[in-house]
Amino acid sequence: MICVSIADVSIEEACNIASRAEICEIRLDRLNFEESHLPELFGCGNTVATFRPCKKADDELRMKTLARAIECGATYVDVEVENSDSFKKYIKDCASTHKCKTIVSYHDYEKTPSMRELELLINWCFDSGADIAKIACFNSSYCDAARILSLYSFDRPIISIGMGEAGKITRVAAILLGAPFTYASIDEGKGTAPGQIDSVTLTKIIDLIRGSNGK
Repeated sequence: MICVSIADVSIEEACNIASRAEICEIRLDRLNFEESHLPELFGCGNTVATFRPCKKADDELRMKTLARAIECGATYVDVEVENSDSFKKYIKDCASTHKCKTIVSYHDYEKTPSMRELELLINWCFDSGADIAKIACFNSSYCDAARILSLYSFDRPIISIGMGEAGKITRVAAILLGAPFTYASIDEGKGTAPGQIDSVTLTKIIDLIRGSNGK
């Protein structure tokens, strides 16, 4: 599946996109929303509730908002592995109660760690209660991208993607190597991360690689 990341749009537009997408990530840190909007945002289709650390919300507000998003029907919830153990446990418990899967994520916007460091990060995510571990790192070269893609050798649910121009290949390969989904932008130039490909283009590339028979 291709997960469309929704950010920097009106609530009306966000809901419209969410109702049409196969799955979408609702970036609460980049939407102007009220709590009353959450049932509409997370009640229509498959959604990932994401609320990255930001100036407009402290950890307490982020935690309570993510919990409410889960109650409103989020399919997945994304929490950063660096969050406190109490934060992660609270969200994990809430998600388990409502049959929502927990994505525990790690982001490095500057570099790609060594293979050993990446393996430790994957283990940290799962030790933190992840149903799915997500690793997203900036790739300065195709060697970095290859290291990111090698994480799919883990026999566990993983989303491993590279950011930046060199990382674009990982966004295509992710879905072919067993990731439950890969991330795409709404339109060209509207990505929520460096190197994110728009959903229309990404769909065409994946279809071309798979061939018309869908293999």
